[in-house]
Amino acid sequence: MSAPPETPETAPESQPPAITPIRVVIGLCLFVPFVALLWVSSYARTEPTFIGMPFFYWYQMLWVLVSAVLTSVAYKLVKRDKAQRRARGEDGAR
Repeated sequence: MSAPPETPETAPESQPPAITPIRVVIGLCLFVPFVALLWVSSYARTEPTFIGMPFFYWYQMLWVLVSAVLTSVAYKLVKRDKAQRRARGEDGAR
């Protein structure tokens, strides 16, 4: 026997996640370092030097620290967003 066809009342809800401002900020926190380091022509030079280190190297090392901070901010925002969604009764656990 085959199962009865799903009616609109019994069909599972499959709504895409809402794009919220907090999720946009999370995306930007993760996207900005990616773009900054892929745009090599913006930092492919030796001047200005910092404690004898060419710009090319200290710029990349600076982005290691900035990326760590931005990733931490994104993580905290994701945790906050999930907690808010659970409090409202939405399915935030994926």
